[in-house]
Amino acid sequence: MKIIIFLLLPVLGLAGCGGKESTEQATQDESQKMLMMDEVTTIDELPSFLKEGLSEEEQDALRKQIMPTLDDGLTPEERFQKLRRDAEAGDPDAQNALGAMFYSGEAVSRDAAGNIMDYDPVSAAGWFFRAAEKGHAEAQFNLGLLYLQGDGVEKDAEAALKWFTNSAEQGNADAQNNLGVIYLTGEGVEQDTDEAIKWFEKSAEQGNEEAKENLEAIRSGQN
Repeated sequence: MKIIIFLLLPVLGLAGCGGKESTEQATQDESQKMLMMDEVTTIDELPSFLKEGLSEEEQDALRKQIMPTLDDGLTPEERFQKLRRDAEAGDPDAQNALGAMFYSGEAVSRDAAGNIMDYDPVSAAGWFFRAAEKGHAEAQFNLGLLYLQGDGVEKDAEAALKWFTNSAEQGNADAQNNLGVIYLTGEGVEQDTDEAIKWFEKSAEQGNEEAKENLEAIRSGQN
């Protein structure tokens, strides 16, 4: 029985990424880290590891997900600075978008030694955390993925369960699918096939293809 978990950026289907700091620490240390970083943005081009296996249409959709205001007349640098200001002012949409940029490599960071990082999951986790605490469903989903993968934060199945649940209860179809996977596999929670099916069905009702395939896999395994 093949079960599919959807990851955002490698991408969470997300597809993804490495540091070992906790999200709380990432949030507390954010201002200090930013003093050491030189941030720029690329000119409308996705990193190669994100483009792998995606059609042109899917790449375009991912660009819009990462940076949804490409037609606003601003240069990439101006757009990034505006997004950063909005995020620092507490806008959860901007915080989530900024986290996605750091995660994908759209916002380029340098480490303390001045080396360019392919992507920055620690900073991504910090921004996702800020938005997730405000109830932002997509940020909660993204943060859940980082905890599930141990990417930018310590791997923590219980934390992943918490954030996926918060997001799923707000109707996020991808979080619902991943929550179904967690209950089906018993990752950080008591295994519960009925609960898994419940969340797969909620996700599938919204058109999530992974959830549909997961339901088919369960039903074929029960026959």
